[in-house]
Amino acid sequence: MSIIAAENLRSTIDNIVENTPVTDIHTHLYTPCFGNLLLWGIDELLTYHYLVAETFRWKNLSYDEYWKMTKRQQADLIWQTLFIENSPISEATRGVLTVLDKLGLDTSTRDLAAYRAYFDSMTSAEYIDKVFEVANVDRLVMTNNPFDPEERPIWFDGYQADPRFMAALRIDNLLLDWPNAHKSLQEWGYEVTVELNETTLAEVRRFLTEWLVRQDALYMAASLPPTFAMPDNSPCGVLIEQAVLPVSRETNKPFAMMIGVKKLINPNLKLAGDGVGLSQIESVEYLCAKYPQNKFLVTMLQRENQHSLNVAARKFRNLMVFGCWWFLNIPSLIEEMTRMRLELLGTAVIPQHSDARVLDQLIYKWDHSRRIIANVLNDKYTDLMETGWQITERELARDIKKLFSGNFFEFLEKEL
Repeated sequence: MSIIAAENLRSTIDNIVENTPVTDIHTHLYTPCFGNLLLWGIDELLTYHYLVAETFRWKNLSYDEYWKMTKRQQADLIWQTLFIENSPISEATRGVLTVLDKLGLDTSTRDLAAYRAYFDSMTSAEYIDKVFEVANVDRLVMTNNPFDPEERPIWFDGYQADPRFMAALRIDNLLLDWPNAHKSLQEWGYEVTVELNETTLAEVRRFLTEWLVRQDALYMAASLPPTFAMPDNSPCGVLIEQAVLPVSRETNKPFAMMIGVKKLINPNLKLAGDGVGLSQIESVEYLCAKYPQNKFLVTMLQRENQHSLNVAARKFRNLMVFGCWWFLNIPSLIEEMTRMRLELLGTAVIPQHSDARVLDQLIYKWDHSRRIIANVLNDKYTDLMETGWQITERELARDIKKLFSGNFFEFLEKEL
């Protein structure tokens, strides 16, 4: 066994973290067969909703005026506002520069036209290969919504599988908008009514099972508001306990809950208009305790929920904590959350996911997160060494592989 000397610990961690491929367990990315749903390139990076919201902090223009602009006009405005008139020190703006730098483009020129020419020179398929290589991501999980009128038809005619892109069945519409969701199910041939009787619930279970098979989905997922509470007699609560969880058990697929988003607190900003709220850990505890044969992947959006979520994970082995979601995906909070998780849960966590909506974001989100994770690991293994415990390079590589992919697939009970 190769024992790591204390003076070599940092360089060894950096090397392993940098060279260990990642499985990104939650993204909003797609294969090229989904057409315009796959977002990539400099204009998509610049018009990502984080940067839209930042731009309105500076610009006194009407929302309608902005939304009437073309994509390129919006990108020009954001570039001028956030990168030229102001220094790009926010995480979202720095991320754009990290992408350009990692692709070998010269950020010092500030030449937006040259950056556009670079992306225009490639096809989406070529660029996917490039991004996976630069980000050192070997696989990712998409978000696949059967209620999306643009996405749904592809699954029946035109889907082309890529082993790097795995599916997750997204069921927000089903849980949070049952009055409209049941009408869609009726149109698709399911014998459902707005009343959640036994026939309707059986048909919902059939719908979920068929789509899990059609997509070969790894898990079911929903983004839930801070007011989400269980047990609950609302359509959401009934559907979870009497449709989602039975199917989850039968298929051995986890139910992923992303809890804490307040939708459209500023509707004028559209996708950029969502907020965050404090959620109830008791709902997660209830589900984990009542349904020990079910598996739950959980991330929460409010910083103040993180400690209680980690404590819950100590108590329930059917709960896997994952990622630093959305507004938590900034360096200071990634570091705080990673430290807390390792100190409470050891390596039995999934420390990060990208939540990327633009393909290019895989590059900067994983570059930034790898550095932070390496910093935290260095401190934790230094603490360990100070007790006299010896660490081998093989053990270190084992632990980091678990954090970056192994824990996820072990939780799924699937081969890597």
